Amino acid sequence: MNIESLRDFVLSFPNVEETTPFGPDTLVYKVNGKMFFLMGLDNDPLQFNVKCDPDEAVELREIYPQSVLPGYHMNKKHWNTVVVDRVLSSKQLQDFIKKSYQLVSKKK
Repeated sequence: MNIESLRDFVLSFPNVEETTPFGPDTLVYKVNGKMFFLMGLDNDPLQFNVKCDPDEAVELREIYPQSVLPGYHMNKKHWNTVVVDRVLSSKQLQDFIKKSYQLVSKKK
């Protein structure tokens, strides 16, 4: 996946808002006014942050130590940074994003 395909996928969810509160180089996606996906435009390799269940966050970091890291500049208990490095499939990347959206969208 690339920046464009990730952006298209994220924007396919209902009620998603694209913002740039941290400057023009970081896209932030919110639902119900809360962040669920962040992506820097200048990262090489491409990476993004997603919200995650705390237990699952740790488990994913253990399974994919090179591709799933504690959330960069985020609460490390609830956020993971995912590196788009071809270790993880597009489906896995999409699943991480979908779960993040679901976690945040059910909170009001």
